[in-house]
Amino acid sequence: MKNKELQTETLFFSMTLEFLETYLPRQLGRSPKTIKSYRDSLTVFRRYLYEEHHLSVTTFKFNDCNQKCIQDFIIYLKNNGNSSGTCNQRLTALKSYLWFAADRNIAIQSVTLSISRVPQCKVAKKEKETLNEEALAIILQQPKNTKMGLRDRVIMILLYDSAIRIEELLCLALKDLSLQTDNPYIRISGKGNKERIVAITPKTAEHIKQYLSVYHKNELDMNKYVFYTKIKGVTDRMSPGNVERFINQYAESARTECSQMPSKVYPHMFRRTRATDLYQNGVELELVSRILGHSSTETTKVYAKP
Repeated sequence: MKNKELQTETLFFSMTLEFLETYLPRQLGRSPKTIKSYRDSLTVFRRYLYEEHHLSVTTFKFNDCNQKCIQDFIIYLKNNGNSSGTCNQRLTALKSYLWFAADRNIAIQSVTLSISRVPQCKVAKKEKETLNEEALAIILQQPKNTKMGLRDRVIMILLYDSAIRIEELLCLALKDLSLQTDNPYIRISGKGNKERIVAITPKTAEHIKQYLSVYHKNELDMNKYVFYTKIKGVTDRMSPGNVERFINQYAESARTECSQMPSKVYPHMFRRTRATDLYQNGVELELVSRILGHSSTETTKVYAKP
């Protein structure tokens, strides 16, 4: 009994290094983005304990972490302007860490079970915005007939026609394009290194060919990125921020012609619009899910509203 009490006296933050640097990336295969989110959540919780309760990493123990402690932390987050979604994200990270700790030390299991019963905050569901037919047509007309305008238009066309994620698009290499065929397609390396083939229209293929004739004329290295930037003589993959910037600019100029242009337009909106259009035009949800690279049709339902 005494040994069990000593075990629950274990310092709460004593396992964070193994959790963040071994368990999440190597055992669960979580992405760097997810790991950063969990790291941030633990950091915010640590800061809360110190600033609000004067508890440091050298004094706060697992048996100090009860339901009231976590509920007060959620209230603190809300009072500091955090959305319900952010609060749930922080809570999920703490629960995951506690389950990891309980697996390493069974005496912590009672603490973990108690915290697992803390409910998530209710999140009001917002209907995801899409581009209607007019808005899509007008934003695609915004790039000027220049070299850069050609590039920007092709990126937006491909974002829509293939419903590709922005990260996937910017990772495309020349070898991933199959355009010299009656049924053109692109090969996409998606989340979790899952590869999928997505058909594109012959018209989109012609736009890409025009782009390649300008940006990749006589290119022999098929491993080169399709879309790139050159800064001070150094060629590298284009950044998502660069794409977001010019899409915002085109959306702003398009609003003078289209009052139905959403207040904020971003790369993922083209993907959502395509998924919605496919679904509303009678394409089965399972096929839409395959095009989007989703492992479950439940995820696809977010994009394809009935």
